[in-house]
Amino acid sequence: MKIVIGLPAFNEEKNIGRIISEIQDLGHSVIVCNDGSSDQTSNIAKKMGAIVINHERNIGYGAAIKSLFKKASEINADILVTFDADGQHNVSEIKNVIAPLTSNISDIVIGSRFLGAGEEKIPKYRKFGIKAITKISSLSQDLNIKDTQSGFRGYNKKALDVIDPTENGMGISTEILMKASKKDLKTVEIPIVINYEGDTSIHNPARHGISVVLSTMKFTALEHPLKFYGIPGLVFLIVGLFFIVWTLHEFSIHRTIITNITLIAVGSTILGTIFLLTSIMLYSMVSLIREQK
Repeated sequence: MKIVIGLPAFNEEKNIGRIISEIQDLGHSVIVCNDGSSDQTSNIAKKMGAIVINHERNIGYGAAIKSLFKKASEINADILVTFDADGQHNVSEIKNVIAPLTSNISDIVIGSRFLGAGEEKIPKYRKFGIKAITKISSLSQDLNIKDTQSGFRGYNKKALDVIDPTENGMGISTEILMKASKKDLKTVEIPIVINYEGDTSIHNPARHGISVVLSTMKFTALEHPLKFYGIPGLVFLIVGLFFIVWTLHEFSIHRTIITNITLIAVGSTILGTIFLLTSIMLYSMVSLIREQK
């Protein structure tokens, strides 16, 4: 069975050599996606014998994961484990992530920071942010996952074949889980412990949160256009109808038009109509594309 460990890396020269060495000691191949680093990340990885993918410029975490998925498929890997190169993950826990995949218990394995003793080591501000993002990302597909943003994951060949990630940013973690849910892939979580000592994480929390929200919105809009656009459209139309009736009532009694009420009536009706038409058009287009596929 061919098992490869994929490392998305951006300016990780201080950690990359040690991590590759420890992974190789386990007998696994290593793929490093150097996402436009300006330091020696790429050179160190090459000297260590890793397969190196170089992005000419920094595109984003999601772009690095996409490249790792593509390369793993090209070399016909049976299992891909994504593992952060910033020193936060423990190499010794890779075997725990691989185990459910080799035993065919699951198609995807997520190393969760909120299972076991790992949660106690998470700083409070990080814990709040991670849980908030996880809650948001779980809304559209009702994902029963405690840590949707963990980068420590394992994928079997089936998952690599059917999941085609498109996000370039941090939203890719959510996108993959949503697509896995749609493909009826089985996902399990196992406990991991993260090292938060020192300056390890380079991810901006605010940017991460925004990326996840936008990714969730985009996926929901494409998968459930009638719900995403249609429900707000009906709400706007109901509001518009209410204010139209109010406007007509005032005019019939006082023979005057109240500008604010009239503007709300017109604006809400127009917005409602646009949202409803968008939902119908997008639903028709998505359905047509699916039928062609």
